[in-house]
Amino acid sequence: MKYREDKYGNRLSVLGFGCMRFKKKMGRINMADAERQVMSAFRNGVNYFDTAFIYPGSEAAIGEIFEKNNIRDQVYIATKLPPQLIRSTEILDKLFNEQLKRLRTDHIDFYLMHMMADIKVWERLKSIGIEKWIEDKKASGAIRHIGFSYHGKSDMFCKIIDAYDWDMCLIQYNYMDEHTQAGRKGLRHAHEKGIPVMIMEPLRGGRLVNNLPAEAKEIFAGHPVQHTPAQWAFRWLWNQPEVTVVLSGMNSDDMVADNIKTASETEIGELTPDDEEMLKRVVGAINSKMKVGCTGCEYCMPCPQKVNISGTFSAYNRHFSDGRFAGFREYVKCTAPKQFAPASMCIGCGKCEKHCPQGIEIRKQLKGAEKVLEVPAYKTLNKVASAFKK
Repeated sequence: MKYREDKYGNRLSVLGFGCMRFKKKMGRINMADAERQVMSAFRNGVNYFDTAFIYPGSEAAIGEIFEKNNIRDQVYIATKLPPQLIRSTEILDKLFNEQLKRLRTDHIDFYLMHMMADIKVWERLKSIGIEKWIEDKKASGAIRHIGFSYHGKSDMFCKIIDAYDWDMCLIQYNYMDEHTQAGRKGLRHAHEKGIPVMIMEPLRGGRLVNNLPAEAKEIFAGHPVQHTPAQWAFRWLWNQPEVTVVLSGMNSDDMVADNIKTASETEIGELTPDDEEMLKRVVGAINSKMKVGCTGCEYCMPCPQKVNISGTFSAYNRHFSDGRFAGFREYVKCTAPKQFAPASMCIGCGKCEKHCPQGIEIRKQLKGAEKVLEVPAYKTLNKVASAFKK
């Protein structure tokens, strides 16, 4: 495992474990799988673990795993505070103490304001006294470093970076988002100020690996240097000295092993101009087939009408990248379970759009997906399936 040291002397593994995507069984985290994968990562040098208050069961799961295996003092925990729930310092304390309890710890190494997409969010938090609250928590040792996670455009990201003496930040960044979201501009601005930058969505919710269009696969296959699509995505990130840690939502043994291998091999500056050009052609091939830029984060869920939003968009994209039958088959699978409903059940309430980090016009896109995917054959199958859902 390779490590990068931040300005505070923390020696951080370049691969971080993103704990949002643990596999679930009967709606609950499969603790046997989660523990095996977390401990495999730890034994191979991963020391940075990222979670959040709003990730169902995640904080409690890693707290249990770390305590059971007696490794809390050998890892860095990053977790996040949901700003939308904060109305007073009393609520701040209540949520923070709940997180300490879930994580079975007396301190948080990296504490982030979650999804801070606008400077106004920070100004509101300041108005209720969060700066003094942070100062007190740092003085007591309960918080070691303060930061924020961000989805949005680079100009606003730079404003937030300049608004406070941050210890770190977390951004969505990958070779598809090089010039969107915070982008390379935001990455460099933070780095120039000495702020460590952690990366989320390195595979854009799996889009840079799963269901790649045939043209993209052909570009990878024809390149003189051979790596898997996932390996290319990680290597592109670790090639850049401004990147401190790259998070991966690992939920299989193979994924853990492959990412550890790539993290142990990749050097800063190893990509050639030909490699960079190849990836730009891959971006073009993906963009030509993609209808909706959904990463599958599911911040939009749950839908009051049980619409499977991310599943619908995955099927919608697949319709255009892999053909009608592939999209139809995926849509049937993602809307068949009892807990989910098809796009046609959307009532346009807009609740989902308030939480989408990508700024997707979800209601509009669901209408488009409905027209393409809910063909007569689907309606017949759904009618039969509905009888079994009751």
